[in-house]
This record gives sequence, C-alpha cells and structure tokens, in this order.
Amino acid sequence: MLPERTFRSAELAPADRFESWRALMSETHAPMEMRSEHAADFWVNQRVISLGGITVYPMECRPLTFQRTPKLIARSDPEAFHLSLIKRGAGAVTLGKDTVVHGVFDIHTSDTSRPFEISSGPHSVEIIGVEVPKALLPLSPHTAGRVIGKRISAREGMGALLATFLNQVTKDSRSYRPAEGPRLSGVLADLVASLFAGVLEADRSLTPETHRRALALRVMAFIRDNADDPLLDVPAIAAAHHISVSYLHRVFQQVGDGATVAAFLQGQRLARARQDLADPLHQEVPVHVIGARRGFRHASAFSRAFREAYGLPPAAFRGQARAQDLAGADAS
Repeated sequence: MLPERTFRSAELAPADRFESWRALMSETHAPMEMRSEHAADFWVNQRVISLGGITVYPMECRPLTFQRTPKLIARSDPEAFHLSLIKRGAGAVTLGKDTVVHGVFDIHTSDTSRPFEISSGPHSVEIIGVEVPKALLPLSPHTAGRVIGKRISAREGMGALLATFLNQVTKDSRSYRPAEGPRLSGVLADLVASLFAGVLEADRSLTPETHRRALALRVMAFIRDNADDPLLDVPAIAAAHHISVSYLHRVFQQVGDGATVAAFLQGQRLARARQDLADPLHQEVPVHVIGARRGFRHASAFSRAFREAYGLPPAAFRGQARAQDLAGADAS
C-alpha cells in the first residue's frame, strides 16, 4: 500500500485534539494559524497519503478557519500549491481584498507563498486536499499562480477528471504498491497542470507529454463511463476524442499500465460482470444476460474472456461465489 498516516480526533483527549491536528496540518501543508468555535470539542478524521512528491489527504472535520500570514510565510515556505476538492459543505477563500465562495464539487486553491484565509463555513465539511510542490508542476509558477483564487468546477472537463482521479486514489490507496507512488504523483501533476492551463486557456504552455497523458486519462474515464455499451470499441473511442486509432494507442501507453485500449475496455466489462455474478441480488439473471448487460455481444466471447481472466467459466464462478456465501452464513 502507499505510505499513509491516519488521524482520528476521537482517539485523543478532547483538550488535545485541536492542537494535535493543527501541528499535523502545519506539517502537511505549511505553518498556519487555525481557529474554530468548536476547538474545545473538535473532531476530525484525516488520512495523509504520500505519492512521493505530492501529498493527498481526504478529510472531514467541524467548521474552522485557516490563515497563512506574511509572518508565517517569512518563517517557512514549502513553495507549494494547494487544492481542495469539496465533497460536502462549503467554504470561502480570501486572497487580499477578494473572497470567493466555493460549494460542493468546486475546487478551491491557495499558494503557500501568498497570504490567505480559508473558512469552511458554518457546517462540517468533507474534502480531498492536495499539496503540489511548484517544482513538480509542468507549468511555470508564474503562469500557475494566475489560477489561484479562481472558482474551478469539478463537475465537468478537467476538473471532473481530476476529481475522478482523486476519488479513485483515496478509495483504493491500499491497492497500490509504494513503488507506484511516484508515477501516480506524475499523473496528478499533469492533471493539475492541465486543469490550470485550461482555466487560463494557456494550453500552449504545457509540454506535449503532459497533453498526451491528460488525453489518455480522459480516454480511461470515458471508457469507464461507457463500457457497458456493446457498440463501444477502439475506433469508436478514438472517434469520440477526435483522434486517429494509431494516435489513441500511442497516448494510451503512457498511463495504461501496459494494457492496450482494447484490453482496458474488456477489463472494465469483465470486472463488472464478475461483480454481478457474485451478487446474490442477480443470482436469477442468466449468465448470458449479465454478459450482454456488460457490453459483450456474444455469449461465447463473454465465456471465453471470463475463463481466460479468472480461470473458470462464468457459471462456475457464480456457483463458487454462491457456495462461499452460504458457508459464511452458516458459520455466522
């Protein structure tokens, strides 16, 4: 699994919770002043996941305010950009005289080199925070800095793609090997750079490699969203992104874990069919119907692909899963 630390305020005495967490946040982000009307009975649950150079931390907590002052900046500056994907609640970021209010599925940003105040509002919040060292971003700090403070939506475009990536990494952090952290860090840096460049309409400032990696990630997200469509194939995927099939294969190699586009598509379909076959709620659904629902146009092709992937045909897998469920029920 990726290197990870967990902080749960409930594990500490109430009098120690807020100060202990303030110390963790100052280490994770940058030294900050923090205050909350709920400091005496504060609660927070946070995981800090290291991807190598970039840190990601899913967090939920009671209302509070962060403040980065000129004095603190002079004392210590890690020179990083911060992003927060808001999953629940709301907040406001004040930079100088400008205040921008953010809600659910917005992304707010700050810069450790600039004074700011971030207030989470009157209600508890849930976010995924990201700390990106400026040196790792394939975009000049001056150009990227022009994005800070702007309202960014995570409902569409690159914002939605970044949100999907963050949700996936934080949900499945235990499934990644430590050696994969630097590669995930590189992908995340490219996504942030593409998001910033899109906000500024400054795509020419990105490297060709960053463009290709961002495109490959968009393709992967598209496949996940449309894998059940039996008409979806490699030419259709290329056409949906207005590129040639040969170019699609080239860009996909950068983030496809060695798999081809076709193999990634089939893997998505098989994983979903496998989940359906193991689900007791679907036990009366014929195997060939499950295959068809998950994008396989021919029952024989579904059976053959499933056997190659999992070592036994779909019906046998379903029977095995059913027997395990019954054995578990008897044991309890």
